[in-house]
Amino acid sequence: MTAVTKPRAACLIGWPAAHSRSPLIHHYWLRTLGIEGGYNIEAVPPEGFAEFVLHLSTHGFVGANITIPHKERALALTKPDARALAVGAANTLWYDGGELLSTNTDVEGFINNLDACAPRWAAGSDAMVLGAGGASRAVVFGLIERGFKRVHLVNRTEERARALADQFSGQVLPLSWNVVSDLLPRIDLLVNTTSLGMHGQPALEIDVGLLPSHAVVADLVYVPLETPLLASARARGLNTADGLGMLLHQAVRGFELWFGQRPQVTPELRVMVEADLEKP
Repeated sequence: MTAVTKPRAACLIGWPAAHSRSPLIHHYWLRTLGIEGGYNIEAVPPEGFAEFVLHLSTHGFVGANITIPHKERALALTKPDARALAVGAANTLWYDGGELLSTNTDVEGFINNLDACAPRWAAGSDAMVLGAGGASRAVVFGLIERGFKRVHLVNRTEERARALADQFSGQVLPLSWNVVSDLLPRIDLLVNTTSLGMHGQPALEIDVGLLPSHAVVADLVYVPLETPLLASARARGLNTADGLGMLLHQAVRGFELWFGQRPQVTPELRVMVEADLEKP
């Protein structure tokens, strides 16, 4: 009798995790590429996370995405690559033989989205990154990797910005918010990694009119799809990159690792996820 091979499956592990659009993205790719497979949401509380991850294959999964609040713990429980170590968090897990490896695809999600939206974005020397959380670490790593000479890191708590800057080279310069306006005229790339401008959060108070005409503006927020920051930048004719694009691009590598084919971020996929985001 021929053994029946179960379709490969991956999952998203978080607490909570029900709000995620990752299943929508991965099921679209499975369907369009004709792959028999699955992608589930697994709501796992912190006290059960280690057991679940260390027995991921026993639970029927070939890999996983990791979201809040488990990204730092995932780093400690797996064999991370250089990107995950530099960022200090893992968001994608997969097996190599029997070993559970991890990476952080927020880096390539951010970079590849910028490549798609503003092909000449990396031509500058000075970037300004707003915020000093986990997403900021991924952005800063990607900018240094792509050759930016200076990354001005701005956070309301300057000590936190300094602590993050210390993890990188002298190219990362921690600053306070009161010097932002003075620096904007020399900034080639402005990136918002804070929750400011997100639906239900205060607006991001920054004057994009001070940016040079060649500047690129990126916002990691994707609810709403067009934040006030992006709307102001587009009104000035600046190139922009939104948070939904980063969400889609960061999912590509995990899918390839789990299912063996590299998917594409298509206009059809984006329209589908946009429609889901706009549901009441």
